[in-house]
Amino acid sequence: MADPRNVLAERLSAAVVSAFGTDHAGVDPMVRRSDRADYQADLAMSLGKTLRRAPRDVAAAVVAKLDLQGIAERVEIAGPGFINVTLARDFLEREALALGGDARLGVPVAAKRDKVILDYSAPNVAKEMHVGHLRSTIIGDALGRILEALGHEVVRQNHVGDWGTPFGMLIEQLVDLGQADRRGADADVGELSTFYRNARVKFDQDPKFAERARRRVVLLQAGDSQTLELWSALIEISKKYFNDLYSRLGVLLRDEDLRGESFYNAMLAEVAADLERRGIATINDGALCVFVPGFTNREGEPLPLIVRKHDGGYGYAATDIAALRYRAQTLHGTRLLYVVGSPQAQHLQMVFKVGELAGWLVPPVRAEHVAFGSILGADKKMLKTRAGDTVSLAALLSEAVERADAETAKRDPGLEPAARRLLAPKIGIGAVKYADLANDRIKDYVFDWDRMLAAEGRTGPYLQYAHARIHSIFRKATETGIAAATAQATVALAEPAERALALELLCFGAAVLESADTLKPHRLAGYLYDLAAAFTAFFESCPVLRAPDDATRESRLKLCALTASVLARGLGLLGIEAPERM
Repeated sequence: MADPRNVLAERLSAAVVSAFGTDHAGVDPMVRRSDRADYQADLAMSLGKTLRRAPRDVAAAVVAKLDLQGIAERVEIAGPGFINVTLARDFLEREALALGGDARLGVPVAAKRDKVILDYSAPNVAKEMHVGHLRSTIIGDALGRILEALGHEVVRQNHVGDWGTPFGMLIEQLVDLGQADRRGADADVGELSTFYRNARVKFDQDPKFAERARRRVVLLQAGDSQTLELWSALIEISKKYFNDLYSRLGVLLRDEDLRGESFYNAMLAEVAADLERRGIATINDGALCVFVPGFTNREGEPLPLIVRKHDGGYGYAATDIAALRYRAQTLHGTRLLYVVGSPQAQHLQMVFKVGELAGWLVPPVRAEHVAFGSILGADKKMLKTRAGDTVSLAALLSEAVERADAETAKRDPGLEPAARRLLAPKIGIGAVKYADLANDRIKDYVFDWDRMLAAEGRTGPYLQYAHARIHSIFRKATETGIAAATAQATVALAEPAERALALELLCFGAAVLESADTLKPHRLAGYLYDLAAAFTAFFESCPVLRAPDDATRESRLKLCALTASVLARGLGLLGIEAPERM
């Protein structure tokens, strides 16, 4: 079983060498799907410039040497020099049959495997997760699943905010609550937004509390046992809260993936001394700074990355530098991925440059910022509640489930409430995740409940319905005594819709690989929509259980089974469930 695009690329590359010599062995065939044929190769445009020949003449020379015997039924030159290829029916039938017997469903194993250190989610201890954490969490989760599917080793790192000045305030708030009623304190901390807000108000309005909070920071940094015990209590309560949300979202983060800022605290002095010893960091106005080449402020002056502040304290830049060193030198990662919002682009570029200057990022080790845009409301501004507050992630997920339950009741009034309760989270959470992942992560997108929960169009429910519809076919086959496709059944692609579905199925591996190469899950999300649309067209024009003969029915059942497998596998790589009933 082979990816048609790879097969065509290999044959076209061989034809280029045969036509123009080995000097052109590295020319990209530029093979892509086309609406004028199955595939189109655009290599003649760039090669024509190199050879100083008309692209159409170059295309003709390549086609003259192109061996697609048993692969293509038609090869044509179109326009200024596009090479259009229509695959042979027997080739598609053979490859679709082979795909059905492949446990990996055409997903390749990476030729060169990385140890990927994946930084994502990163909430703050004792603060409620909000809608701003959604993108990092689900984009990171999808990339982790996709990279693992290709054979890469993925080490997840949840860089939670669990250290620094605010913890003096939070610990003192915990002390005050605990003195009154420790059980009440636990309940209050469970409402993290309320706990944090009350602590902030008290810090701003009560000078005595503020002074206690400042002293508590000193005790925390000095390792005072009682303070550390209270700090640990905040972390444990927060972990339960995080885990509840991660479970509801269906992401793979675990307690052992937590690598908070506190983890790097003991490394900061050593990192600072190392950078200063190498001459990478220098003292400027009492602070230890790295003036990263190429970075300036608005006035054109060198922009410092502050490693150690003038008072001897360390900020988040120092922690990020220490984390980079740890991931490269201790974890021995070869690909360090940071799923962090676009506003942090300059900061991360500077941190990465420090890693290069220090010799921690030496090929094959590299660091990449997986940037993403914002979630906007209907007014095209940052998504907020009607009161103007940031939308909590827990509230968002609850509303998704409630809306999905209401939609399910509307579409299927006969469905038992218990069944709806099981189904609603799969549909609601899946809809939220697909709506996000289907967008290019670099861009902002508008959050729209009606659009994301729609049963038609580019939505999670549309893909889930396609999968459930296939299982409905299988249930009817069982009920009517029609056997499912046997292992010996062949694939016959007599109808255009059958052929189109088979062609889409053979593109699954390429879609997974492209999402991994570009670190853009929307490539896979878009492919799955195209597959669901191809199946819908097939379902509407090609009767399955009422096929004209047994061989055709078995072939169509085989196509159905393969489609269900690819949809379930693809949705799973995006972290979305594929129910068998809807």
